[in-house]
Amino acid sequence: MLAPPLQVIDSFLLNYTIGDVLLLGFVGGLVAILPQRSLRMLGLHTVALGALLLITPTSAMEPNAGSVLASAFQYKVFGIVLLVLAPVLFAVGRR
Repeated sequence: MLAPPLQVIDSFLLNYTIGDVLLLGFVGGLVAILPQRSLRMLGLHTVALGALLLITPTSAMEPNAGSVLASAFQYKVFGIVLLVLAPVLFAVGRR
């Protein structure tokens, strides 16, 4: 017998954390911004995702079986890197 669709989706999503979802959102936004060639918009996007990674509780980013990074600390460090990189991108951008 087939499992209901929500149970299939839930069993798939249990392998990932909110940190993985934020990284996927970062990559998706990056792909959407690149055709516009706006470094200012990229800087704003980067600072938003970096801040989200930093303010998200560490307990929500504990790695699971399918996690991209190995620890919650690595997600926090990636957020700091994005926050350091974002002002440079914004300042260099012209439009």
